[in-house]
Amino acid sequence: MATGLPVTTTTHDVRRLAVPLGRPYAEAIHLFEDTVPVLDRTRFDGLADWAAVVAKADEVAPLGFLRFASIEVPPFMAGSGFSWDCTEYLMGNHVIAEQMYRHNPTVMLHAPLRLLIQADEHGDGVFVTDQPGTLFASFGDPRVTAVGHLLDTKLAGLFTALGVEPPAELTH
Repeated sequence: MATGLPVTTTTHDVRRLAVPLGRPYAEAIHLFEDTVPVLDRTRFDGLADWAAVVAKADEVAPLGFLRFASIEVPPFMAGSGFSWDCTEYLMGNHVIAEQMYRHNPTVMLHAPLRLLIQADEHGDGVFVTDQPGTLFASFGDPRVTAVGHLLDTKLAGLFTALGVEPPAELTH
């Protein structure tokens, strides 16, 4: 049943970043997974209030990111005749996402962030993601855009922690 609300469409530009990690794929995966901890929801259960959630997120995600999920892609492509080593991740921080969600729940379309670590033709890892600042600018709300820029800065810090020079586009 239709709600009577009009359909809206948004066209926006997104910058995709592909950053060579300078190490074999398997090493790149291990380094990323050692650097960005898995979200353990039980660590947030029973906290007294949002301030406690914020403090716990700062404690468990010193770089500002947690891994929400991962998908090893090759098993899904088995039998296709094509094989690339690659793993897709959902990475983010629910405390940071809340700073946008409070203004527009549709931001959750891009939070957590999607990224892929793939092997290049030489077997070296490449980190591929859409730049958060460009994704969140598409909502046309300066409060949301500002958080997108904050995520750009945090992503630059992650690249530094991974031992690679962050793309210039991440520094505003």
